[in-house]
Amino acid sequence: MSIFAGYQTDGFFDEMFQADGQPRPHYRKLYQRLCAMSPEEFRQRVRLAELTLFNQGVTFAVYGDKHGVEKPWPFDLIPRIIPAEEWDLLERGLTQRLTALNLFLYDIYHEQKILRDRVVPRELVVNAAHYRPEFHGADPPGKIYVHICGTDLIRDADGTYRVLEDNLRTPSGVSYVLENRSILTRVLPHVFRDLPVRPVDHYISHLLANLRELAPRGREADPTIVLLTPGVYNSAYFEHTFLAQQLGIELVEGRDLFVDDNIVYMKTTRGPQRVDVIYRRIDDDFLDPLVFRPDSLLGVPGLVNAYRAGNVALANSIGTGVADDKVVYAYVPRIIEYYLGEKPILPNVDTYLAWNPEHLKYILEHLDTLVVKAANESGGYGMLIGPQATREEREEFARKIHAQPRNYIAQPLVPLSRAPAFVGDHCEGRHVDLRPYLLAGKNGVTLVPGALTRVALRKGSYVVNSSQGGGSKDTWVLARETCMAQQMQESSTVTGYQTEKGE
Repeated sequence: MSIFAGYQTDGFFDEMFQADGQPRPHYRKLYQRLCAMSPEEFRQRVRLAELTLFNQGVTFAVYGDKHGVEKPWPFDLIPRIIPAEEWDLLERGLTQRLTALNLFLYDIYHEQKILRDRVVPRELVVNAAHYRPEFHGADPPGKIYVHICGTDLIRDADGTYRVLEDNLRTPSGVSYVLENRSILTRVLPHVFRDLPVRPVDHYISHLLANLRELAPRGREADPTIVLLTPGVYNSAYFEHTFLAQQLGIELVEGRDLFVDDNIVYMKTTRGPQRVDVIYRRIDDDFLDPLVFRPDSLLGVPGLVNAYRAGNVALANSIGTGVADDKVVYAYVPRIIEYYLGEKPILPNVDTYLAWNPEHLKYILEHLDTLVVKAANESGGYGMLIGPQATREEREEFARKIHAQPRNYIAQPLVPLSRAPAFVGDHCEGRHVDLRPYLLAGKNGVTLVPGALTRVALRKGSYVVNSSQGGGSKDTWVLARETCMAQQMQESSTVTGYQTEKGE
């Protein structure tokens, strides 16, 4: 019996299957490979993957869970496949979007032309929780604010890709993209043989090159780069350690650094060592207690002054959070047209803004059909899914919206696309989203040919976040068939890279 026996699309757009139940053309070879495996054989591969993840310490943390902080990473073995032509669309659309957002950030911290021209309401920007007036007039290296971006995409009932939100502060999850690929090549190596799957491991080399080019003037030859983490209790701590190890840089906490005469130093057993570039995974609020939260023990006193003086670089820059505010998100199509003179390639999800009286009235009258989100929450927190909520939950959210209308948006419940997930001894459809990762540097924007496909593993759930019971899949981006030979060579390179790591 096949693991796909009895599989139903239930009227949703399915990544693997067409409405008539036949696999989509780019999935056919994978489908044939998987159908050749019995449910028991596939279950054994699942157990092997789980054991490997456990032994390698691939985990995430859930705040406030009484059963323990660290959880094994939930990984579904059936990959998601994106054909070359679809990826080309995503690459163009995401590059356009990040380019415009970097121009927007530079503008609002300098001349503020877009605010004077009333393309984006001034009050929405200057009153945003993550707008940093302290940083006004400061110039980041190369005028780039966002060096690392993770944008969340969904597909609607028609299969149209839409941007759900931008993550421009300290986007997480790329370590799982790399680990998912590593695990799948070990537990199901034969499924790669028929398709030109593009490798993802060169993300590390691209990231390192981009971090090195941020070095202050005079320090370009051999810059010291560190990854600044809040510490072991952060939900993404596994990723912090993974990336630092892969990049070959030091993983530091705020207490490991100090500032003297506007220069950042790292404490070492050989004495102080100057730091040139900081890949920070700490939000602005906790970065420097002399400028932001005075009670923060996670940051480095004096860091902001050292940054403003040009003696150290930060990836990502201070103040980027204003551009991933969910209210500002609604204006990104206008932002793209304003700075680039182009129509957005990737559409937003239709969005209602509670600060607008007409929108507020509509939101409150249709809470039972809308998804309501707090402007600056993440991880699936601060959200109401109206059709799945109780009357009491909707009434509570109505009170919150009335109290702080600037802090809430609402969107229709988009029927997210689904993909097969292995459940027990068979596959069932589960809702998914997609988080590709972009790197911005002096040579433009690079999109890694892979992504984090997050899966709502709970049946019927639309929430894909790992903190809310979600998992992930390996995401295969296919090369064009004419590039098959080149991809085979690249695949050999990937295998060699994994062997060197001892994996």
